[in-house]
This record gives sequence, structure tokens and C-alpha cells, in this order.
Amino acid sequence: MTDYSKRISLLQKSLDKNNLDAILVSQPENRRYISGFTGSAGLCLVSNEDVILATDSRYSEQAKLQSPDYSILETLTSFNSWLPELLSGLSAGTKLGLETEHLTFATYTSIKKVTDDLNISLVSTSSMIENQRIIKDTDERDWLKKAIEITDKSLESAYSFLRPGTTEKELAWHIEQVMRNSGAEGIAFDLIVASGPNGAMAHHSPGNEEIVRGVPIVIDIGAKFNGYHADLTRTITLGKPDKQFNDIFDIVLAAQETAIATIKPGVTGNQADLLARQIIDESGHKDHFGHSLGHGVGLAVHEYPRLAKSAPETLEEGMIFTVEPGIYIPGWGGIRIEDIVEFRDGQCWPISQAPKHRNI
Repeated sequence: MTDYSKRISLLQKSLDKNNLDAILVSQPENRRYISGFTGSAGLCLVSNEDVILATDSRYSEQAKLQSPDYSILETLTSFNSWLPELLSGLSAGTKLGLETEHLTFATYTSIKKVTDDLNISLVSTSSMIENQRIIKDTDERDWLKKAIEITDKSLESAYSFLRPGTTEKELAWHIEQVMRNSGAEGIAFDLIVASGPNGAMAHHSPGNEEIVRGVPIVIDIGAKFNGYHADLTRTITLGKPDKQFNDIFDIVLAAQETAIATIKPGVTGNQADLLARQIIDESGHKDHFGHSLGHGVGLAVHEYPRLAKSAPETLEEGMIFTVEPGIYIPGWGGIRIEDIVEFRDGQCWPISQAPKHRNI
């Protein structure tokens, strides 16, 4: 069973470091990370003295089971009525952190009215818990690896299922069924199957287009297990690929393999991005790789760290992230190859094990 007390203790240390007395946790993934609570509604109040989870009657029993470290406040009335009760243990002059990036203006206004009445100061926090989530603990690694294992298995099944005339939607639906039958609680994101010119759109939604021989087929999929998300992309053709496919595949694969092999302690997110981008740029496809090299995965499919031009943060041991270069050519299609890697023992170790076939 996950020891949430350790996560709470780390957050309390962050509060002290940031000169805060307490924090109100509202962002769903952060709330789950810090408490274990999986309900869709609730607020966590964390201070050095108390940890309280406020949720309504739909989830109060669930909260008691999932969050034994927390006092549970059942919210029976309107927000403006029970919020003062939640904050009643805080003294006047308290500095209360608020995840303003995740709040609507209406919710913020309601909170501010209550805290003004209690003489509590609101302080906007920036990614405090998100930064804590960057380094995965043992449970998180195990859950991610299970999600990735299911994803690898579903891709293998997709290759067996795929035939000329299969539509993008049919293939996506087959993959989702295999994931759920293999133990996934659901899909990590809307699955992407993009054949031919559709592959030039990095986030194409599967349609009724029939898959034909010889065109690139981008398959970007991920299973979710116990709240943790996998993310895997392979690009193949039905039948023998042509020279253009092979040439671009070689460039993308070289960019990915170079980045995975070269990321070492001290490398920053923007330096990692550049390792792959230089290979693609020098191949003549500078304008055909528009997205970033990678991103962290966990309770969200896109989280810290970032491997991007705008990411100066240093990559550290214990991080788990994707490496996913791609080339996208309008009117022809795209090729993307994506794996999740774990940064440990001074290098990147791929967790994804799906073979990188060019064709089936």
C-alpha cells in the first residue's frame, strides 16, 4: 500500500520552503497523488498541523477508505457554507497556497470571499506538487510499467488484426478492447491511428478511412493502469515500404536512438530536444518536426519533465519520460517513433518493449 504520509511530509517541507502555512489542493491529479483519493470532487487542505479532505456524501465513505491519513469533512451544504469550516483551523494571517492555474475565476472568487472574511492571505503556487511528482516512487514505477506492458501487448494484437481495408476507427477500437481485456482501466488518451496523409497531423482523430498498402500508418496508443498512463507510438506500412518511407524512418529512428543514448546526468530538457532535432534539421526536414521531443508521464499523460526548446530544467535520476521525434510531410503523411524511458544509473533505459517494425 502506498505510503502517502511520505508525500504529505515532502509537501509540508515545500510549504516551509515557500513561506506558506498551508495549501488548498484542487487539481485532480495532485489531489490523488497527495491523498490516494480517486473521487471526482474534493479539496485537500494540507498544513503542518492538519491534513483534511473535504468531499460530498457521494464520496465520503470512499475517502475514508482511500485516505486514512486524512480527516474527512463531508460537505453537506453549498461551497460558501462549508469552506469556512474547512479553513476554521487556520489562524488569522495564515498564508494559504492556492493552485490558481487549475481554478475557474468563479471558484477563485468564492474562495477569496471566504478567506478575506477569515483574514487569510491567498498566495498563488506554481507547480509545487507537479514538481514533487516528477520523481517516481516504487509504486508509481510499477503501475507505469504495467500500463506500458498492456500497451505493448495491444500493439502486437493490432498488427495481427490489421488488414487492407481495415478502417482507422476499427483498428483504434480493436486496440482499446484489447487494453481493457488485458487489465487496463481505460485508455490513457484518445487513441491515434493515422494512415497516409492523415499522419501529417500529429493528433489526428481516427476516421472511416480504409488503410491501404504502402502508406505510412502512425499508431499512437496508451493504456491506463491504476491512474498511470502509458504512451507509445510506432509507424508501419502494410506490405513493403517504399524508399521515401525507409529514408524518413531511418532519420526518425536515428534521432530517437541518439537522444536516448546521449542523455546523461546534467543534460537539460532543451539540450535533450536539440540532440534529436539537429539530426532531423540536418536531414533537410527542419520544418517537418514541430512538436517537442518528449514529456513526463504519470497520473497525467503529459506532465513534467519537459524535453523541449523551452525547457531549461535539468533531467534527473528517477524521472520517467517519453522520447518521440517525428517528421510530418503534408500530403504524404508522418513517421513518429515514441518510447517511454526511465532515467537511472546515469542513462536512459527504455521501458517500452514493442519492436520497431517498419512493415507487417
